[in-house]
Amino acid sequence: MLNANMANREVCDLIFVDYATKKPFLNLDFANVSTTELTGESVFAYGGKGHPKRVQFAGERGGTLTIETQIQTVKLWQLITGGEITGSARFVTRVEAPVDEAGTTITLADTPAPGSVVVYASDDDCGTELACTAEGKTVTLTTALPAGSQAIVYYMKEVNEGVQRINIRSTSFPKNFTVYGDTVMKTDNDQLLPYKLTAYKAAPQSNLSLSFSNSGDPGSITITCDLMADEDDNILDLMLIEE
Repeated sequence: MLNANMANREVCDLIFVDYATKKPFLNLDFANVSTTELTGESVFAYGGKGHPKRVQFAGERGGTLTIETQIQTVKLWQLITGGEITGSARFVTRVEAPVDEAGTTITLADTPAPGSVVVYASDDDCGTELACTAEGKTVTLTTALPAGSQAIVYYMKEVNEGVQRINIRSTSFPKNFTVYGDTVMKTDNDQLLPYKLTAYKAAPQSNLSLSFSNSGDPGSITITCDLMADEDDNILDLMLIEE
């Protein structure tokens, strides 16, 4: 049965194991496409009239494992970028808030980072900055606006709970992984055979494209891992199991 004609129309589920620690890093069971490509370089010795090829030499064995997915996780971004995940974040936020009856006080829902508050009139967004001071959640305008009117406030917000931030630095590089994959092959007599692969040393390329759109298909990302040889010269195992 293992020599039967067969075909595939199913993606591989992949388990990424840290190459150095041998600990599981990510269970990637949400991919849409997984493609394994083996590569090599051929060079030739030439000789005689017409400069024909006489002897072939093969080398530079390697390959790629490419994964396409519409489902994303912060852990997946970390796998690609080598960034560190932390539990705090800082980002600029924009709110429209009313001034009090005196036209000078604005109360925010958050406590802005010191020195980060910038205020504009509601009809002059990002135009002429209004002079103000900030203390805690209270912003006081130097010159009053009409009572009950709206102001636009920009400020730096700090979050220390319920957040995952991945910090990618110029010195961040992805780890190497051993990748274990499994899918099924279907034979021409309608039998499903388990198919497994082992990529012994896979290095994710540091390329990440995140697209955000309000139309069309959900955004997808592509992860490409270069396949290298491990310390025992292993690159890839392809396994078909008869059950």
